[in-house]
Amino acid sequence: MNISYKGVKQELPPRMQSKLNAKFAKLSKLLEKRGEKEAHVIVTAERHLHKAEITMQFYEHQLVGVGADPDLFTAISSALDKLEIQAVKNRGKWQERIRHKEASPRRTAKTSAPAAPVPDAIKGGQKIFRVNHHQESKPMTLEEAMLEMDKSKDYLVYQDSEKGRLSMLVRRRDGHFDLIEG
Repeated sequence: MNISYKGVKQELPPRMQSKLNAKFAKLSKLLEKRGEKEAHVIVTAERHLHKAEITMQFYEHQLVGVGADPDLFTAISSALDKLEIQAVKNRGKWQERIRHKEASPRRTAKTSAPAAPVPDAIKGGQKIFRVNHHQESKPMTLEEAMLEMDKSKDYLVYQDSEKGRLSMLVRRRDGHFDLIEG
């Protein structure tokens, strides 16, 4: 990461400079996915107060962290902390936007069917499948739901016409059914 300082009149002690370099390195790991990043540090001093402003570009967004303190190192450090919070927030938004664009369309059927798996796997490589229970189907009775289930389906989520609630009919291994009412 390229760092340019403006307005710093005295050189920081090597120990403090190494701490700042470590913080910039942490921020660099967070942001540097496509090319080298630049950070501009502008320091102003009014009487006994140092104001530090750090600006960076991240995916067409300008991140700005501002810190003020009587101590120069603390002012720059607080500005870096604020910049890191913004970077984490914007990176999360960017990843969320990319994930929604790449998500496969859900299946639309009369009965509930597994849709796209959640990207993260649980322990042991198990995956979670979301079931689309907000389907556009008419409410049905328990008997109609049993007729709707064919041999290939293990479950059916439907709206019970008598109670108006969401119910789930599950085929057991012994061939019988379990009814789960919401």
